[in-house]
Amino acid sequence: MIGLQSFCLRGFEDNATVADKVKESGLSAIEICGRHADFSNPANFKKVIEVYNNRSVRIVSVGVNTLSGDQVHDRSVFECARLAGLRVMSVSFKIDSFEAALRSAAALSEEYQIRIGIHNHGGRHWLGSSEALAWALAKGGPRVGLCIDTAWAMHSHEDPLAMAKEFRDRLFLVHIKDFVFDRSGKEEDVIVGTGNLALGRLDELLAEAGFDGPAILEYEGDVANPLPALTECVARIKAEMPRLARGRV
Repeated sequence: MIGLQSFCLRGFEDNATVADKVKESGLSAIEICGRHADFSNPANFKKVIEVYNNRSVRIVSVGVNTLSGDQVHDRSVFECARLAGLRVMSVSFKIDSFEAALRSAAALSEEYQIRIGIHNHGGRHWLGSSEALAWALAKGGPRVGLCIDTAWAMHSHEDPLAMAKEFRDRLFLVHIKDFVFDRSGKEEDVIVGTGNLALGRLDELLAEAGFDGPAILEYEGDVANPLPALTECVARIKAEMPRLARGRV
């Protein structure tokens, strides 16, 4: 299923408005971030789920949530995911609590039967490189995998296509996002496929890997009016990623 990361619509706080704009973009699925839900409050999250269900927008993931090893906090995140009927979600970890947090997360993942994909959040994040991710995944169980963010991979001077191939057996989610960079190395969001991301080749690699997880579109520019760009992103994905888009948009 191809969905939209709700952070793209962070300029709109009301979930009903967010759901309507997801549909306007040409999609009918969403990954909800902390801007639009309180994952420490499962009872309240039921109301969020109702809003999207009533507008025929499917919640396919939540994230990216940082799992800390705090049992109350982390279990609450998993409980929200369970309420939404999820089988996977995107997560992150802090370096100082990683060992304990990963053990806790792996146990909760098994208990809830929900896989977790570690998000690679660029060169400024300690889990931004392939080497660090391989090390982290080796310490987790089979339900601990990867959520590749294609643009943040570029930010880490990684090839997102090579990462998709390297981690094909542990690839649970994909964030489809594109960057260009200025001479100082500063990143800029662009319409997917118009920067450094080869959508067609990514489509081939995901098909070869048998990828069946959520593919989440991200475009974080134009906060006040992102719909024109998001609509163009969706059109490009449909045109250049036919294997992924076929029957899944």
